[in-house]
Amino acid sequence: MMRKIFKKLFSWFDNSFLEEKYASITSGKEIDWMRVIPFILLHLSCFFVFIVGFSWTAFLVCIFLFAIRMFAITGFYHRYFSHKTFRTSRFVQFLFAIIGATAVQRGPLWWAAHHRGHHMHSDTPEDKHSPREHGFFWSHMGWFLTKSNFVTNTKFIRELIRFPELRIIDRFDILMPLALSISLFVIGYYLNQYEPQLHTNGFQLFIWGFSISTVMLYHATFLVNSVAHQWGKKRYETRDTSRNNFIIAILTFGEGWHNNHHHYPGSARQGFYWWEIDLTYYVLKFLAMIGVIWDVRTVSENIRESKKIEIPHQ
Repeated sequence: MMRKIFKKLFSWFDNSFLEEKYASITSGKEIDWMRVIPFILLHLSCFFVFIVGFSWTAFLVCIFLFAIRMFAITGFYHRYFSHKTFRTSRFVQFLFAIIGATAVQRGPLWWAAHHRGHHMHSDTPEDKHSPREHGFFWSHMGWFLTKSNFVTNTKFIRELIRFPELRIIDRFDILMPLALSISLFVIGYYLNQYEPQLHTNGFQLFIWGFSISTVMLYHATFLVNSVAHQWGKKRYETRDTSRNNFIIAILTFGEGWHNNHHHYPGSARQGFYWWEIDLTYYVLKFLAMIGVIWDVRTVSENIRESKKIEIPHQ
């Protein structure tokens, strides 16, 4: 009995158990409650902000962790792991794989595999999170809470699975956010004891730095799948419903220029014009200047000007 309980508990930390269990489930909308319950609890924990209160220390930690993890998702999970729009060292690849995993959006292999599948089948019945095919709620967050979308389709990421460190991160992806949340509590406890002028404590730093920051990060990135495939401007003729959305571009450091991205996914720059703010690209450009990344691919003028939708003159 105890062995069975221990195995079930351990399976929450080791994705290989569920990968094997759900391998035969390739379609359907059966909820994976083992993942959904923590997801709901994380959202509910944000209401503890009315108990722990506000401090500038906790607020700044919240904003910092939102920003660094957003960049890890947009710059590396998306533009690097999914689309290979630049090159970098194995160490930097590993570092941002770890940081991205703390965002509680699974590991880099799972993320890249599902995103490549999305581009291959964008806004068709095989697209895992198309709002046109499956509805707004499903595309926003329902899709990744199911058993059918838990498994990583390795056929999409053959060049990435050769890195054992990335496979380990994917297998134990829950350990990274767990380590972050514990660290925040410990740091907050220390600051409360030895730096009381900062007016924070362990519980407050956990709620602001992890719960609130992560939930903000969740829904900002989710908007790209849901809202940016329904509302906004369509500059290019693509086979999907992608849109450019300024508000989402600001919230997600440039990911809102989604029609641009679907027009040419191979560009590290998604804001194709100077007025299209793309914070992720600006950081990538800086990292290229100091040699952290290289061979950064951008969009050529020919591609940028091709397949534009003609707007009739009034």
